[in-house]
Amino acid sequence: MSPAVVGAPGSPRRYFHSLWLLSARDLRVRYSTSALGYLWSVLDPLVMSGIYWFVFTQVFHRDVGENPYIVFLITALLPWVWFNSAVTDFTRAFNKDARLVRSTSIPRSIWIGRIVLSKGVEFLFSLPVLAVFAVFGGATINAAILLFPVAALLQVILLLGLGLIVAPLCVLWGDLERTTRLILRALFYASPIIYGVADLPGVFKDLGAFNPLAGIFTLYRVGFFPDQWDSMSVVVGAVASILIFVLGILVFSRLERAVLKEL
Repeated sequence: MSPAVVGAPGSPRRYFHSLWLLSARDLRVRYSTSALGYLWSVLDPLVMSGIYWFVFTQVFHRDVGENPYIVFLITALLPWVWFNSAVTDFTRAFNKDARLVRSTSIPRSIWIGRIVLSKGVEFLFSLPVLAVFAVFGGATINAAILLFPVAALLQVILLLGLGLIVAPLCVLWGDLERTTRLILRALFYASPIIYGVADLPGVFKDLGAFNPLAGIFTLYRVGFFPDQWDSMSVVVGAVASILIFVLGILVFSRLERAVLKEL
């Protein structure tokens, strides 16, 4: 990164330029040090999808989701991988580059944005997997596929908010890194990935709607499975994502100085 960019006052143009440089660096490091490179963006969700497809279609009688089930899985599993990997990286966002965080004058929130952007690019790189399975699986596409970018935008807002909360807290309380990973494991099964919102019984359907990921995953899915639409989960997911983003800004502004002292 050029010194002019690092040391310059935080104008929006320089902010986004620095954000792109940091994100591009993350992607270069990830792919240049790996023999498989780009394939890692698709292997993880592909293997996970294959396992769940086999378990729920070949081993057990499946009464959740829709057909083709592999497409039903991937439409939520790909954004989950983006969410999971980003939140995991938030836990060490500042500690990983502590010296650079302390020495630069760019807004420290950029260390959150770089993770969301780089993991988001990897998510985009993995979408051909969804396209291939949709074609060969015989999935039909409807006009609601236009909501796919809306889902991605809401996920960006949600991740930014969570990052602004998780990253500084993990600097101040180191045990939160392990706690966050445990929460993510539980959240995988509490989110409509291997099942849909409509598959939840009774009161669990109402409770599940308050998970913002439920509404976001619904928006990803309805372009292929219109019966998966659930107004409550979508509205709650959108409102919750925005509220978490606002809360993240407030939390980060209060903790930033303490984080710099701790680093």
